[in-house]
Parts: sequence; C-alpha cells; structure tokens
Amino acid sequence: MSIAIEIEQRLKQALTLQHLVIENESHMHSGPAAESHFKLAVVADDFSGKRPVARHQLIYGALSELMNNPIHALSLHLYTAVEWQEQNGDIPLSPNCMGGSKSGH
Repeated sequence: MSIAIEIEQRLKQALTLQHLVIENESHMHSGPAAESHFKLAVVADDFSGKRPVARHQLIYGALSELMNNPIHALSLHLYTAVEWQEQNGDIPLSPNCMGGSKSGH
C-alpha cells in the first residue's frame, strides 16, 4: 500500500474530514524520489476551537507510526470548513529544498 493511501486511511479513522489533499513532495527534496515528504491540507471541524499546535497534535497522533520512517517530512495546512472557505481552497506553495545535494554545496 502506498504511504499516501495509508495517510488517508489513518486520517479518515481519526477525524471527520470534509476535505483532504495529500501531495507527495518527495521529488522536491534531496535523495531518491520516494514517498517520504508530504504536504497535507486537511479540512475538519474537529479543529474548531483548537489552536494550531493542538491541530498538529491530532495529525501527528493519527500518523505517529509513520513518522520518521517512512515519513521524513510533513507540511501541514489545517482548517475548519469555514477557514477553508475563507482560504478559497488555496494551499500555500512549499519552498524548494535547499538541503543536501540540491543546495549546490
């Protein structure tokens, strides 16, 4: 099973999702392209009334067994349905990797 599918399944079990976007950004990072770097946009009313750190803790809790291996990096954009609507469904772009073999050093 792909890591992206496993992420989706775990988040669906942990949260009541209104919307989920999973982007594999491994190709933007040093080393061989694999399923190790992801950007998630998660829309769930489970986030209502929670500060950003509590929202992140919900995600990390759901994905804890995947963190560090196989997931090396995780970019999180977490919204309630109202916040997502205010965001117009736009997900911030990720910066290019400047580490390792892609830094030119």
